[in-house]
Amino acid sequence: MSEPAIVIDVEGLTKRFGGKTVVDRFSMQVRRGQIYGFLGPNGSGKTTTIRMLCGLLTPDAGRGTCLGFDILTQSAQIKRQVGYMTQRFSLYEDLSIAENLDFIARVYGMDGRRRRVDEALERLGLASRRGQLAGTLSGGWKQRVALAACLLHEPKLLLLDEPTAGVDPSARREFWEHLHELAAGGMTVLVSTHYMDEAERCHALAYIAYGKLLTHGTVDEVVRGAGLATWSVEGEGLVALAGELRGRPGVDMVVPFGAALHVSGPDAGLLESSLAAARSRPGLRVERVPTGLEDVFIHLMKEGEPVSATPAPGS
Repeated sequence: MSEPAIVIDVEGLTKRFGGKTVVDRFSMQVRRGQIYGFLGPNGSGKTTTIRMLCGLLTPDAGRGTCLGFDILTQSAQIKRQVGYMTQRFSLYEDLSIAENLDFIARVYGMDGRRRRVDEALERLGLASRRGQLAGTLSGGWKQRVALAACLLHEPKLLLLDEPTAGVDPSARREFWEHLHELAAGGMTVLVSTHYMDEAERCHALAYIAYGKLLTHGTVDEVVRGAGLATWSVEGEGLVALAGELRGRPGVDMVVPFGAALHVSGPDAGLLESSLAAARSRPGLRVERVPTGLEDVFIHLMKEGEPVSATPAPGS
């Protein structure tokens, strides 16, 4: 079977737990060789969606394919070609890195077990540490072992569920370098993350909140599609100023960004008028700045929030 150009193609996916709709008519397309970011707050339905894609959960409604296989009827075939890295990857701490990988290869009955373990160790820069006990590894090195385990069976699709949570910035950067190397070799990666710098490293992304898809596309497309104007305000008395600005015409959001405020809204003219008084105050610097991805996502969260404001379970 030849590899499809569209690796993930789902439409109308819906999943309920009890009377709660966790994923609500979700649709997505991911092309082969893409790193596709999957973003959203806790409880938004990301993990549930990932589990439906790889055959671990059956949708209550909707249709679609993953790697060319039907997600409803061919989940066994999907599982054989997917590497799934969960938020809580468990290692046997009293086994070495190589022993952990060898154990996983034995569980799956892989042919050429030693060769696959050696290749995984080399690919992730773990060969020099192969004999180190897993319990002595830092978070970043444990993360590498987790990725190596996902790659043992040479999958065509990686599903990574917040793989860099709790990992230091240097280790996160190295991890993303590995992901881009894999994608350049033709592997497709769907990765959920809370980090905006990681979202900007993706070829495309989708944002889900309260079970619903709110936006998708490249970073530039998502930012343009939001239609927000953003101003930065720096100087003294920003806490008091933020209180004054909230609720003024055209002011959709006022968010602290370091030593500045980001003030955003969909009507640029109205927003500028509401900022006129601040611009005339001594000691304040007010200037138009490009809208960032974080500005957009804060806006989307506000716009997509249900009346109850209660996060869905089973994120």
